[in-house]
Amino acid sequence: MSDIIFQSKNINLRHFAVDDAAFIFELLNTPTWKQFIGDRNINTHQDAVNYITNGPQGLYAKYGYGPWLVSLNNTNEPIGMCGLFKRDYLDRPDLGFAFLPGFEGRGFAYEACLASLQYIKDTYAVDKLFATTTDANVRSQRLLERCGFVRNGLVTPPGEATLLLYVLTLQ
Repeated sequence: MSDIIFQSKNINLRHFAVDDAAFIFELLNTPTWKQFIGDRNINTHQDAVNYITNGPQGLYAKYGYGPWLVSLNNTNEPIGMCGLFKRDYLDRPDLGFAFLPGFEGRGFAYEACLASLQYIKDTYAVDKLFATTTDANVRSQRLLERCGFVRNGLVTPPGEATLLLYVLTLQ
């Protein structure tokens, strides 16, 4: 794939394309996505296409960054997403990630986060990043801390539940 941003021992990270709609439909309807991130009302293939064009592709166009599709480098099978989001309630980008249940707990999220952080440091003029997660999502909390993020209070997005706020200062 020509759009690969980073390739490591196990994974590739690349921009999302409309052709990834079936994967987005699957990922955003997993029980863990709905439990920890929320229901994004992706009920049809067209909803998934709209999510890609208004979400990741909209972020790429407006900010030059966004979430990236994570795939296995030996098969190109999509397994998750990792990358930057722009939240109205935060003054810096937010690192977010999610993986299909069959690929959780296997080190792929850690590898994707480290790859993303290195790419962000090398590419963008950002002095710090945020990350948020629910109090119940202990696995995400551990992953963020393992990647160097430090818990920094709470944030309550408009109309949503209060989240744990993490910060990472980039050198």
